[in-house]
Amino acid sequence: MESKKTLHDRGICVLIPTYNNVGTIADVVRRALTHCLDVIVVADGCTDGTLEILQNIEGITIVSYAKNAGKGCALKRGFKKALEMGFAYAITLDADGQHFPEDIPTMLQANQKHPGALIVGERKGLEEMERSKGSKFANAFANFWFAIQTGRRLKDTQTGFRLYPLKKLRGLSLLTSRYEAELELLVFASWHGIKIVSVPVNVYYPKPEERVSHFRPIADFSRIFVLNTILCILAIVYGLPLAIWRGLMTFLRTTYALLFFILSVFLILTPAAMLYLAFTKDLEKKRMGMHKLLWNFSRFVTIWHGIPGVKFSVGNPHKENFEKPAIIICNHQSHLDLMTMLIHTPKLVCLTKDWVWNNPFYGYIIRNAEFYPVSEGTETLMPKLKSLVERGYSITVYPEGTRSPDCSITRFHQGAFHLAQQLELDILPLVLYGAGKALPKKEKHLHKWPIRIEIDKRISPEELQSHGDTTMAQASSLRKYYKKRYAEMANRIEQDV
Repeated sequence: MESKKTLHDRGICVLIPTYNNVGTIADVVRRALTHCLDVIVVADGCTDGTLEILQNIEGITIVSYAKNAGKGCALKRGFKKALEMGFAYAITLDADGQHFPEDIPTMLQANQKHPGALIVGERKGLEEMERSKGSKFANAFANFWFAIQTGRRLKDTQTGFRLYPLKKLRGLSLLTSRYEAELELLVFASWHGIKIVSVPVNVYYPKPEERVSHFRPIADFSRIFVLNTILCILAIVYGLPLAIWRGLMTFLRTTYALLFFILSVFLILTPAAMLYLAFTKDLEKKRMGMHKLLWNFSRFVTIWHGIPGVKFSVGNPHKENFEKPAIIICNHQSHLDLMTMLIHTPKLVCLTKDWVWNNPFYGYIIRNAEFYPVSEGTETLMPKLKSLVERGYSITVYPEGTRSPDCSITRFHQGAFHLAQQLELDILPLVLYGAGKALPKKEKHLHKWPIRIEIDKRISPEELQSHGDTTMAQASSLRKYYKKRYAEMANRIEQDV
């Protein structure tokens, strides 16, 4: 099953805390194993034979201790074990059969779409199911106080079916030992700016006489009342200041990055370009000088100075030196993409859209650096591009044509492959991760996120034929290749975001 490998590659395990669930534990664990290679079960002082059943199930990791300490303690010990084993995320589900392990792929999909988030499995049809008054009240009570303490609304704060980003968890040392610990984890996650995402999951409620419950109405409600009182106080003196500070830092980071870029372009890059063009007579020197200027400026912004909140890195396992001209292709995510492309070599030109070519910030520079708009058409562009290739320049094309709103690899157009065919050039694939997360297409503020660009092996004209006899087939084949490579990068990088 493909999802089992993806879960493992992304560092996701399944964590099942259990206390005296002898009738259901074997079924829950075995169903979890059909969807995940890595299952950890925490036997929280079981006295009914649960531990003996677990010891007869192969392929799981068991954490056990003699005295029952409560679900909060079981979760803490399970998280600690998962981190020791190198996992980045843990999907928790209850051992009483209420949750469906078959929904594990749903949690995986949510993690892929929202890496680093805490995913909450919102139980479907909960209001229509036959539950005790105490259970209904507890859920409504928890939802209300969570909204008061965090300013966020969730329909199901009591669900135990969740995906936790283990390296981001806060407040574990303060966690209470009983089942209300799950509410605490949500509250602390919210206070620390962790994205919380709800996804619908199935739920099974057995008949009242078949249910196993360790809830003690008077003692547990008293403890929850005290806990929520403390959390409300902490929300004012701890959670709110954190939210204000986080918002301020995001604003300052974005404002600084924008002002730095604008001032650098207008006060340094553009004047330097104008002076260079005015005092340099040789045409080829002018052209190369503009390329070097762009190359050095891009390296200054992304590598030497750096983008605030962004850790930038480059992978070049095949030792590409860009000496031989090629058609360079790359997936398209963000306004930051061009900057990450220009750092590799000064002998590079990009085919751009009209708005980029006419951009008031850097349009003057790229026009003089022989960048061309794709709107000119192939017949007009081809003589210019042939001249550039003869002078040793590579040509960059974004096959998707437009930035992806969610960083997915969208349809590849045929233009790049047509150019490679006409100019008899290699295809040089570059795979970009993170630019669309650091500066999403429809957002205006800068996020803290790593950006990595990896330079893959060249594809010669002869090798390109193995991807299809037509440019349409080649575009489709390379898109599949990019989807696979991007997923590999995301699986690796998103374990640490």
